[in-house]
Amino acid sequence: MFIISALLICIPLAAYYNYTQLFLEAAQVKKIAATQTLGQMSEMLFMLAMPLMFRRLGVKWMLVLGMSAWVVRYGLFASAAPNAIFWMIALGILLHGVCYDFFFVTGQIYVDKKSTPAIRGQAQGFFVLVTYGVGMLIGAQIAGKVYNSFLGTAQALTLAQWNRFWWIPAAFALVVTLFFTLAFHDRVDEAQDAVKSKAA
Repeated sequence: MFIISALLICIPLAAYYNYTQLFLEAAQVKKIAATQTLGQMSEMLFMLAMPLMFRRLGVKWMLVLGMSAWVVRYGLFASAAPNAIFWMIALGILLHGVCYDFFFVTGQIYVDKKSTPAIRGQAQGFFVLVTYGVGMLIGAQIAGKVYNSFLGTAQALTLAQWNRFWWIPAAFALVVTLFFTLAFHDRVDEAQDAVKSKAA
């Protein structure tokens, strides 16, 4: 369930990496590179918060939180698009820390925990292949077809079109997040939580 969800959630992720810059141009954001750097700053801050959050939430809910942040990010982009509301766009970019750290870093920790020393390297490589390889490849193809279908013969998407464009990865990410929440169970974490609740 983890690997299937990791593959699926990286499909809408490709829309962010490939089309955010074009969206910022359409929204007439002045300093595009500096604005996108907010995501890297957020990533560093949330990396520091991860140990505390990991102890409190455990693997499953860290992953759910990371996936949910992608839904919120695309929703913010879609909502911001018609009137180019900068604070919503900036907040969506700032969510990169939650999106990346809580899903990818937690995913790497989970893979490390579940694999034996003999296959740990291969397991991590497989995780990267599934997410940044297969998932992003499929996502780039789909996002490109969606973008081109909106574009038609025009030179660029209008803000109204960007609104409709961003709702598509938002809906896809929401479905994947719900699927993961219902289907994924970390038996070890659940057993530990049960012991802690009894002790309390």
